Amino acid sequence: MTASSRLVTVFGGSGFIGGQAVRELARLGWRIRVAVRKPNTAHDLRPLGDVGQIQLMRCDVTRQADVEAALRGADAVVNLVGTFNTRRFQAMHVDAARYIAEGCAANGITRLVQVSANGADADSPSAYARSKAEAEAIMRQHVPGAVILRPSVVFGAEDDFLNRFAAMASMSPALPLIGGGNTRFQPVHVGDVADAIAAAATRPEFVGRTFVLGGPSIYSFREILELILRETHREKVLLPLPFPLARAMGSVMQVSELFGIAPPLTRDQVLMLQSDNVVPDGAEGFAALGIMPTGMEVIAPSYLWLYRRGGQFAEPAAA
Repeated sequence: MTASSRLVTVFGGSGFIGGQAVRELARLGWRIRVAVRKPNTAHDLRPLGDVGQIQLMRCDVTRQADVEAALRGADAVVNLVGTFNTRRFQAMHVDAARYIAEGCAANGITRLVQVSANGADADSPSAYARSKAEAEAIMRQHVPGAVILRPSVVFGAEDDFLNRFAAMASMSPALPLIGGGNTRFQPVHVGDVADAIAAAATRPEFVGRTFVLGGPSIYSFREILELILRETHREKVLLPLPFPLARAMGSVMQVSELFGIAPPLTRDQVLMLQSDNVVPDGAEGFAALGIMPTGMEVIAPSYLWLYRRGGQFAEPAAA
């Protein structure tokens, strides 16, 4: 089979990580079927490959018939579907994973990559982490050779992590130091995650393995906010917010989900912040995939300057 004849179906390919993964798979010569709910919002993916190499297909992952149609003829499958909407965890994480895994098994598709999350745990207090763990179990039940990728928090020019707090710093006199800011993270660049997805989908030696993806450095939540303030030339108060108060605030804020509005914070996100998000000792990661991860301090300045008063070449205020 030639590279150009191989087809990979990517569910959730129009998202932040998806665009980068599609680009890398196209570079490797695969034909790509991007299964998305609204293809008209994903036309920017087509130029990432040669003419005709990237196909957009309408697919609602909560409908089994749509998933089955998207799987027809595929040689490999990548599932990038995810949400932080607490009301959608079951449908988007668990039910969608079941439809995809059952469809792969029925069609004899053995190359399956499930992009999960570091901290996925059936016993976690976080519903997000529990739903991700359940999705992993479903994938392995139906496709034992599925590759599981568990990235830590992902950063990049279009992220909802550094950008969120940088935007907050440009408007608010203070930034919330949830839980005192001691939670540790190992941020991973979106391009490195895309490389890992492409490797997992196309290289047979990774079949059936789980990889936890973290960047080269570990930061506390406080250190991340301090980096954002340095790069945006902002001086803001870091206001300690105890976990009980943060959980209460999150519970109130997530009511906005009832009206289709993404809240700035949910109770479930606070529960996740109560545990470190770093690569566990002994876990396989980028090294096993042959990938050298990129540091956050190398990439973050290339887009956080957007939040500076005066633009990219503005000088920091004199001390």
